Amino acid sequence: MGSVIDENRQSLLLAEETSANRLPENKIERTEDEDDKDLQTRVWIETKKLWHIVGPAIFSRIATYTMNIITQSFAGHLGEVELAAISISNTVIVGLNFGLLLGMASALETLCGQAYGAKKHHMLGIYMQRSWIVLTLCCFLLLPMYTFATPILKALGQPDDVAELSGIVALWFIPLHFSFAFQFPIQRFLQSQLKTVVIAWISLAVLAIHTVISWLFVYKLNLGIVGAAVALDISWWLLVIGMFIYAACGGCPETWSGFSTQAFSGLWEFFQLSAAAGVMLCLENWYYRILMLMTGYLENATLALDALSICMNINGWEMMIPLAFFAATGVRVANELGAGRGKAAKFATAVSVIQSTIIGLIFCVLIMIYQDKFALIFSSSFDVLKAFKKISYLLAFTILLNSVQPVLSGVAVGSGWQSKVAYINLGCYYLVGVPLGILMGMVLHTGLEGMWAGMIFGGTALQTIVLAFITYRSDWEKEARKARMHVEKWSEPPPVSQS
Repeated sequence: MGSVIDENRQSLLLAEETSANRLPENKIERTEDEDDKDLQTRVWIETKKLWHIVGPAIFSRIATYTMNIITQSFAGHLGEVELAAISISNTVIVGLNFGLLLGMASALETLCGQAYGAKKHHMLGIYMQRSWIVLTLCCFLLLPMYTFATPILKALGQPDDVAELSGIVALWFIPLHFSFAFQFPIQRFLQSQLKTVVIAWISLAVLAIHTVISWLFVYKLNLGIVGAAVALDISWWLLVIGMFIYAACGGCPETWSGFSTQAFSGLWEFFQLSAAAGVMLCLENWYYRILMLMTGYLENATLALDALSICMNINGWEMMIPLAFFAATGVRVANELGAGRGKAAKFATAVSVIQSTIIGLIFCVLIMIYQDKFALIFSSSFDVLKAFKKISYLLAFTILLNSVQPVLSGVAVGSGWQSKVAYINLGCYYLVGVPLGILMGMVLHTGLEGMWAGMIFGGTALQTIVLAFITYRSDWEKEARKARMHVEKWSEPPPVSQS
């Protein structure tokens, strides 16, 4: 199954290149003699290609993630327990399900890309509807995590007051949970057609609405932490409605022809592909959520959770930039390998890594200089601010590492190394990082600092080094030949597209 996904994803990215060249809005052009130009010109050309994808991706990701930041900010000013509760429910309960559903939706990228490249435009809508069905069924299967959140969190060692309030918040997050089943497929449906600007504008509009309704529910209607949760529910469903209205009301005339009974055929094969993709992505997505859970076992756990949740929110906020580079690098590398240009793929990798690292270094310095200002966004408690300041240097280092690691993961995706990276993630994160974090934080009694440091150096740093070594040692001309073979093998539409 892993090799099928790898080949499918390679085919997706090649199909995206084909579709990109057909779309009028795409202004990226390839010239045959780029390798003959001077270095400065080549860097400029590659930068334009890269940021054509990165720019809208950063915009939409930051806008969407900021909604979570605003929700936790309102909760943080209600009290320390409220901040810890909404952080745990959003980061652990919602976050674990988010990672699985997001990974499952990534199968749609492969199928939509293949269908569009084969000019089976109507199949994009069919695939999206299949994804809605499969992800909705999975949402029902995952409901016990929300309904039994309190006993689950208590069993995991969370403080009783935090676990009780987190359980209440988790119940109010059930509408948010079901919105993922529709929002993720629609987003990938649009992305496969390079309609990224549309997603960005809808995200910005919903962000503005979310800010207003959060203020209204929490302060004007005095709904407290429940009001903050409901505001986030409404905002995510507005994302779904906005993107669906665009797609169904003339924005995608070739790819959306209405609801069809064809969506109910081939569901088992679709589920198998979705489940495999979901498991691979979860290995990385769950890593720092485990850190949140382990923090609950420390002394003064509520204070530690508050400080760590601030760090994770700031890190997640900035992480939207490297994730945009992740997506863009995957497309750029795949495009060049598919065209048989191994050296160009290597050059695209270098440009992306350098630019993302520079941005990460800037944010790393800003965190160290303005650490108090960032923390005030989430809490005004002196104890929380003091605890945050104590671990802010770990946040800065994590941000720097995360400016490199996702880009290298994007290279792996563009090159078809997903199965290999899944094993690397399993080994670095769960066989080295988590045990080292437990050893340093709990056995050696260094607390949150030691636990986080162990997970950074044992997991994230080790994984980055391994990916960098693999990328550096790769024979890019051989990778280009392999990509061309995959294109020939998968040039016909997959059997599922014939349904």
